[in-house]
Amino acid sequence: MPARTGRPPRISRADIVAAAHRVIEADGVGGLTMRRLAKEVGSTPMALYHHVRDKEELLLLLLDEYAAGIPRPDLPPDPRERVVTVALAMRDAVSGCPWAVDVLRADDLLAVGALWYPEKIIDAVVEAGVPIERAVHVYRIIWHYTAGEIAVRAAAGRRREEDRPTYRGQVFAGLDPAALPRLAELGGRWAELTAEDTYEPGLRALVHGLLP
Repeated sequence: MPARTGRPPRISRADIVAAAHRVIEADGVGGLTMRRLAKEVGSTPMALYHHVRDKEELLLLLLDEYAAGIPRPDLPPDPRERVVTVALAMRDAVSGCPWAVDVLRADDLLAVGALWYPEKIIDAVVEAGVPIERAVHVYRIIWHYTAGEIAVRAAAGRRREEDRPTYRGQVFAGLDPAALPRLAELGGRWAELTAEDTYEPGLRALVHGLLP
């Protein structure tokens, strides 16, 4: 049979976004390249550039699409509780899209639809009596805590799925009680205790310490 010739099949921006989702789910954000994406949609890299400028614009499209579909919680009147409520919602939203953490940690790309979270946190912090410049710092501290917690938990979850002995487990099994008595006492319980969800109490401690 003769080789197929002619133009590649027509593709839409929606086709590209859907294919990008598939690539990220399979290979992570690092595996998303225009060449890999073109192969996924059965086209050429040059054809993709008629729809998206580059990988960064594509990631912004993915982030905006995801943010637009996230329901927002009802907010309590108390500003401290409002900060906690919004931060919990932000953690849940980003946790539902783990690859977003890798993108957002670069501190350059952001989804316009997700600006609701910093807006509401900063507004509540200002209402609590903090100058707006300092309120931005408060938001950033909360975001760094949130992003770090999500990233660590995601990595730990992937490690647990491997279902094999961990280096940490081997170390804790052989700790010297004379040198590290508290850790040796915990022993095998360390993994269990550190797997518990401590985000909200940590968040509340942050809010308590940062707001007047």
